[in-house]
Amino acid sequence: MLRTDNLQKTYESGDEALKGVSLSIEGSEIVSMIGPSGAGKSTFIRCINRLVEPTGGEVYLDETELRALGKRDLRKARRDIGMIFQEFNLVERLTVMENVLSGRLGYVSTWRAFRRNFPSEDIQRAYEILERVGLEDMENKRADELSGGQRQRVGIARAVIQQPKILLVDEPTSSLDPETSHKVLDLLTTVAKEDDIPVLINIHEVELALDYADRIVGLSDGELVWEGGTDELDEHARDIIYRGGESREGTGSAIEEEEAAEDRQEIDRQVPGGG
Repeated sequence: MLRTDNLQKTYESGDEALKGVSLSIEGSEIVSMIGPSGAGKSTFIRCINRLVEPTGGEVYLDETELRALGKRDLRKARRDIGMIFQEFNLVERLTVMENVLSGRLGYVSTWRAFRRNFPSEDIQRAYEILERVGLEDMENKRADELSGGQRQRVGIARAVIQQPKILLVDEPTSSLDPETSHKVLDLLTTVAKEDDIPVLINIHEVELALDYADRIVGLSDGELVWEGGTDELDEHARDIIYRGGESREGTGSAIEEEEAAEDRQEIDRQVPGGG
């Protein structure tokens, strides 16, 4: 189970992205987080696994309070948190197989990680997952040779090979066409259900959220303002969630720039010895 209690984040710029968000996700449910640009959705997801450091509140994965962990213990805890990024966050110069196996970096020594020397069982598992996500026979292609939909499938495979306790998904369809978006979400939700993994998806497209989620949560101006089933998201609920969204466009852009920079730093840390 994932639980956040009064989660807060204020950036150095003074932008208050989260103002005390409390949320629980358990079982194998798929939860879609919606809201206007700059509402704090991506920040919330990144604060869970401390890609962005919260400035207040608590984050629990089962009984472990993630904010209390030092670097070594956080590295271990991140094995249990699969992350799928908006801009894929693949290493373009590496192959599909190498990108997928980067999901196992938390399980190998620093020396083996530096040499990208993974156990044979990890490699066999990677082949199985690539077939599962429809990328069989593409293991030797470089990431920069792939389409957007294929890149997102690599991102899903990278998260799944971690054998996580939860999947955090940040705008997985924002750069994809509608048909590919449905295929990616079909795959993502199927994998989650088959592997019994709860999923939190930050998604911009409300209709896609309704198609694939079990529960909807609405963020506005850094606060959780609505929560309910997909059949409860009527026009009144949408008004509550999106009211005043335009006033935060400038703030949202500043926050998104900070998040993107932190994502780039994180992917550099994940792949030692690259050059």
